[in-house]
Amino acid sequence: MDLLELADALFTGALPIEAHHPFASSGEMAEVQPGLAFVDAFANSSAVDTPDGLMIVDTSGVFHAQSVHDTIRTWSGSPLHTAVFTHGHIDHVFGVDLYEDEALTNGWRAPRVVAHAAIAERFDRYRMTAGYNAVINQRQFKAPGLRWPTTYRMPDETYSDTLTIDVGGEAFELYHDRGETDDATWVWAPARKVLFAGDMFIWASPNCGNPQKAQRYARDWAIAFRKMIALEPEVLLPGHGLPIVGAERVRRALTEGAELLESLVEQTLALMNEGARLDDIVQTVRAPEHLLARPYLHAVYDEPEFVVRNLWRLYGGWYDGDPSHLKPAPAADLAREIADLAGGATRLATRALDIAADGDLRLAGHLVELAAQAAPDDAGVHAARAQVFGARAGVEASTMSKGIFSWAEHESQQKAGQAGASKGTT
Repeated sequence: MDLLELADALFTGALPIEAHHPFASSGEMAEVQPGLAFVDAFANSSAVDTPDGLMIVDTSGVFHAQSVHDTIRTWSGSPLHTAVFTHGHIDHVFGVDLYEDEALTNGWRAPRVVAHAAIAERFDRYRMTAGYNAVINQRQFKAPGLRWPTTYRMPDETYSDTLTIDVGGEAFELYHDRGETDDATWVWAPARKVLFAGDMFIWASPNCGNPQKAQRYARDWAIAFRKMIALEPEVLLPGHGLPIVGAERVRRALTEGAELLESLVEQTLALMNEGARLDDIVQTVRAPEHLLARPYLHAVYDEPEFVVRNLWRLYGGWYDGDPSHLKPAPAADLAREIADLAGGATRLATRALDIAADGDLRLAGHLVELAAQAAPDDAGVHAARAQVFGARAGVEASTMSKGIFSWAEHESQQKAGQAGASKGTT
């Protein structure tokens, strides 16, 4: 089954999304239209072969750029004329150097890179927070050896709102809208009716709440979806996941993505305007189940619950409405006091295991974490913590939750002296 056949089977539900997770990387290529190739990588890369050379939307990431480049070279030997970065995430902006080396060797014109102006500030932030970004991505992707890059290919040309570029007689319209990032670009090829969506579309519930990453923008994202729909695209090439081909399918996917975000925004703001606390809002707001059931909107990466928290952060700040959280006691002090009241950290941990066995993993997580904070060197407590958070990771569907809970599991496995403890540690 080739990529387009696989994409069709996923869209119709003939195959489950697990048959091709949107953040998998087959490395395979499909020619979607004459002169238009799509490479399925961890972060996808799309290339248009024009008389003046290639126009590539995203050159893939620090770990996949070489293989993506090599795959494109099996399809076209044309020099790279222009690369567009849809945003500055490190899975999208590496590999231009491979084409630059070719240009130098062959005496070709040096490639041009185009991106939104805010990408420079992102790269600056990445350099300032390289250690932090290494830690959170090790945790998110269960990749203990990951190191965060500090050198980036800066764009040769930037824009603010819209920009039309011409490559080999083909027009490509660049649009900026905030969504997963504040430096996002999506690209429209009007003659081809092709939408290069970048991470605005990822074959999953929109990545708009990631608990470890910078601010995301759900309302702006929904507005961007509506703009895309108005162009009547016939092909959607996503940043992650496989192509969607056919005007009706593209319209449906974009419309339902907008509806999902709009529902979360409307529900959250309504409760905020009533004076509800963050905890009440998180426990109340629910994404429409029929939308989450769509193959291209499953919560397999981010989760609507996290989007609610990100909306609170955007519109309401960091105070969650609980006055005890405004100027809290040290977490370890509170944990020790609760453990003393309960009869000790071991008793708290035992109770956590009982609650977990009854199926309430959320409450069990609170109690076992308190136990571990109260007795940070107790191997038995950490064995319980590893068991609870291992169970939590086992029932979660999203990459975000699995990564964080697994990391906690492996932290405590190490402290409990259990086998395999190094798996999730730095």
